[in-house]
Amino acid sequence: MNNFSVFLCLVSVALVVKDAAAQAQNDGVYIVYTGAAASSSTGFGPDHILSSSFLESKRDRVIHTYKKSFSGFAARLSEEEARSIAQRPEVVSVFPDPILQLHTTRSWDFLNAQSKVFKPPTHQTGSGNSKSHSPSGEDTIIGIVDTGIWPEAKSFSDEGLGPIPKRWKGTCSNGPDFSSALCNRKLIGANNYVLDDNFSSPRDRVGHGTHVAGIAAGRVVQGASYNGLANGTARGGSPGSRIAVYRACGPQGCPGSSILKAMDDAIADGVDVLSLSIGLSPLINFSTDPTAIGAFHAIEKDVIVVCASGNDGPKPSSVLNPAPWILTVGATTIDRFFESDVVLGGNRVIKGGGVHFAEHLRKTPVYPLIRGISARTRETTKHNASNCFPGSLDRKKVEGKIVLCESNDEEQHRRRDRVAEVMSRGGIGMIYVNQYGQLVGSVYSAFPVVLVTTEDGKKIRSYIKSNRHTVATILPTEVVSKHKPAPSVAYISGRGPIYDNDYLIKPDVAAPGVDILSTWPSNATNEAFFLQSGTSMACPHVSGIAALVKSHYPSWSHSAIKSAIMTTAIQTNNLKAPITNHLGNPATPDEYGAGEATLFGPLQPGLVYETEISDYLLFLCNMGYDVDQIKLIPKHLPANFSCPSDAKEDLISNMNYPSIAIARFNDSKRKKVKRTVTNVGSEEESVYIASVEMSTDDLKVQVNPTKLHFTKKKKKLSYEVTFKHQNSSSSLSGLAYGSITWTNEKYTVRIPFVVRE
Repeated sequence: MNNFSVFLCLVSVALVVKDAAAQAQNDGVYIVYTGAAASSSTGFGPDHILSSSFLESKRDRVIHTYKKSFSGFAARLSEEEARSIAQRPEVVSVFPDPILQLHTTRSWDFLNAQSKVFKPPTHQTGSGNSKSHSPSGEDTIIGIVDTGIWPEAKSFSDEGLGPIPKRWKGTCSNGPDFSSALCNRKLIGANNYVLDDNFSSPRDRVGHGTHVAGIAAGRVVQGASYNGLANGTARGGSPGSRIAVYRACGPQGCPGSSILKAMDDAIADGVDVLSLSIGLSPLINFSTDPTAIGAFHAIEKDVIVVCASGNDGPKPSSVLNPAPWILTVGATTIDRFFESDVVLGGNRVIKGGGVHFAEHLRKTPVYPLIRGISARTRETTKHNASNCFPGSLDRKKVEGKIVLCESNDEEQHRRRDRVAEVMSRGGIGMIYVNQYGQLVGSVYSAFPVVLVTTEDGKKIRSYIKSNRHTVATILPTEVVSKHKPAPSVAYISGRGPIYDNDYLIKPDVAAPGVDILSTWPSNATNEAFFLQSGTSMACPHVSGIAALVKSHYPSWSHSAIKSAIMTTAIQTNNLKAPITNHLGNPATPDEYGAGEATLFGPLQPGLVYETEISDYLLFLCNMGYDVDQIKLIPKHLPANFSCPSDAKEDLISNMNYPSIAIARFNDSKRKKVKRTVTNVGSEEESVYIASVEMSTDDLKVQVNPTKLHFTKKKKKLSYEVTFKHQNSSSSLSGLAYGSITWTNEKYTVRIPFVVRE
């Protein structure tokens, strides 16, 4: 599990994956997926399978049935039973129930400031399909699939909201600690899908779902802070949107069977946006990934699905939720930094990061400072003690001291376990050396923990080595505002390229995901807020933006909304320089997709790239899926559909997607792709001119035509892009990044490209 999880939170925000097969061995739950809900046309729905002689005596072992937006069921089965059912002709797939894991005062203001090139529209624009709506997104419904909701929070007040949209078909359930009366014109739906749980209720006992819902669509709350830190006004991205909550996750994670059931209901209930801050694995199989399966059926109803890219960065190919029908979001920092400093003997100050309230420590360096390696027990190794692994430290050597802990082995133990080791041995504070750890704040409450860089760790070790009596103190956290540079791609954010698929760029965009303040469960009278970091926090930022766009343009397709968000993303920080990654280098599309999502840009995109259902089906063909595997996935398969005889992976590059990825370029020396754009700008008569930017002189990129002339009758136009070597003797060394931008006097429409050798 990633070490950047919140220490006091009951569930980590890092996305980790338990072995699905092992999980099925423990609880015996399998998902039997039979495809589209329109299975009545074949006569083989879930009821038919359940009534077979094989399962007749096992009906009590069925835990979920799916019959609204797609069909199937989840049941407790033996391996033999699962294998037998999988042989039935009407069954698409049978797979173990996987466990998916969960991956603001300032963030929205920061997005607004960063995207100031885009002005809030004073009137509705577009090609006749816009509608006069409040810019708060009041008529849109965001479905949150997560750990539930804390309905009493002020962020979910319905004060001033109009009637619930008539198209809403969902419900609000009762439970032992949740009444349907707690729903209102803001929180219009709340249901529970976690069955093996101590309580059957939509109430959030973890906090993650409440936090996410507040980011996406929380109402304006004055005076928000976390124990006095990050003071300001909290609000969601689409504060007028309605929220429907589907509790599919508990403290131990999110069963895939529960996620599918939640998505099945949400689609039928009438949500406009589905927000899932969860994920499975970079080793993707679309036929066994509950999120990908549910999302496909969602986009058939033009419900846009927004998911987190995962917290396993900065490793390449760590991105989660890579299906092209999902809008995948990476995480970036904002211009607020939580600084905590170490003061060494001689009043030498080492700047660090972290959130804690160590007011019981004196501000002068009077506390003994020791390295973990010097406090090891006789039974442990120097390596374990140096890293402060559980059970490695001697209480007699640690008690009353501040301990310096290394991070030479990030995989073996989580940071919070190391903090617990220092605390349990009587330490009064901890300095944790991690090159990039301070870039992602962690909350330690009253116990003083400060994260310092590797370089500063060397300075502290040098001080300890050169002095017989070493002392230090840790100062309470202070908020540094207008921090620069920001944004930068978060160290933890899942990166591309997609595992075993270099022909699609993921994540699609990035959004604030570090040190985000949002609402939190509380039994106290005062409103509770909490700080969390992760792509879980980035995802609902984009969900909120998607709801705003849907509110302004209710007839737009899911792909038009995705395109609007991607093509108006920005690539510069608050220093007016390129957005950087955790190393300080310019970020690439593999790290942040098209760039940082903007607040108002997607409301005026000019042109959009629309990806059709047929494009996704061809994508599956080119990924190696055959028609027998594909045919039961969509609700309505196009007549006479078949995979092309020449289907192959590199044809994925031709999908009409708002980004371009080329792979194995040195083998072909030349590659041509096609894209089609639709004019949704306010002017029906408009001319766009193409421009190209790229990272290397070894590549030549040509756009044909270089001008697109739209008229009242010509709203869709196509163009080709040819990639080739600059000369016959050159070859591409590694990667080339760049962009293709179409501009007219009013709009700028940009898509990124990646070319791999």
